[in-house]
Amino acid sequence: MATLVKTAQGKWKSVIRRRGWPTVAKTFRTKRDAQDWGRATEDEMVRGVFVNRASSHRLSMKVALARYCAEVTPTKRNTTQYREKGRIKMLSERLGDYSLVSLTPEIVSAFRDARLGEGKSANTVRLELAVLSNLFTIAMREWRLGLSRNPVTLVRKPSAPHRERRLAKTEAVILLAECDKHSNPMLGWLVRVALHTGMRLGEIVSLRVDQIDLDRRVLRLTQTKNGTSRTVPLTRAASEVFTAALANPLRPTETDLVFFGEPGKSGKRSPYRFEKVWNGLKKRIKLADLRFHDLRHEAVSRFVEMGLSDQEVSAISGHKSMQMLKRYTHLRAEDLVEKLDRSKE
Repeated sequence: MATLVKTAQGKWKSVIRRRGWPTVAKTFRTKRDAQDWGRATEDEMVRGVFVNRASSHRLSMKVALARYCAEVTPTKRNTTQYREKGRIKMLSERLGDYSLVSLTPEIVSAFRDARLGEGKSANTVRLELAVLSNLFTIAMREWRLGLSRNPVTLVRKPSAPHRERRLAKTEAVILLAECDKHSNPMLGWLVRVALHTGMRLGEIVSLRVDQIDLDRRVLRLTQTKNGTSRTVPLTRAASEVFTAALANPLRPTETDLVFFGEPGKSGKRSPYRFEKVWNGLKKRIKLADLRFHDLRHEAVSRFVEMGLSDQEVSAISGHKSMQMLKRYTHLRAEDLVEKLDRSKE
């Protein structure tokens, strides 16, 4: 039986000492609450399912998120780290005062609805919830905190229709011309690489000189979104872009990044940061709705229109399953109309 002790403050402490289990105790305002907790906890011990939740009661979301940012985020790619730190900061501001154990599915649902109500996209909110969910997974599996569940897994994730933004030929001409006006040629090179290879932004900006083989017209990606390496074939146009990028006379000797930025406080150069210039450029040419990732979609769509098979396209783009390419199959159906007409002749 749990031992009940009345404290000097007039509260009731329930203390449980049971062989094979560490001593646990919790303080309540009423004797009835202390008794109920003691019986329930002992019952869990008897059934072998007891989890000590004291640490999770004391640990605030703000502290937990700070630990996650210090221990988990640095293990991810540079581009992921930058975006994740912003999400962690926002989560800490909104949910930081809760303890881990007090964050319920209802609170997470309210947070989701509030973010959507502020005009945030479904994908933005989904990524924020993904960070929150991973925090609880790490807390339970690696930090060994006494959490009985991950509240985020019980919350419906916002969904959005697949984006199928195509870049019209006239838009492509205007976009590339505007990029070429910029003082830094790397902006135009980045856009052209995305259009010619279908590579993700993170894959492009993290490219190192030794990953590119212009003689064989291929480049080797060792760090990708899905964790698998792949070799990307280069069109003649892509090879010309990389030839110019590798011959950049402004390339500093202290970095092997193909698309390099200015030195940070540590003196180390990070990948080229072009977001501010990119967003301003799109507004000037009235393409504000265009996202850089749309260039990847455009490239993959062009591969399909060329007649490449799903297997060939996925080998180039890095899509892990044929299901991920399903959104592009309607392009092939349209192209088959002419072939069907010819077959009747």
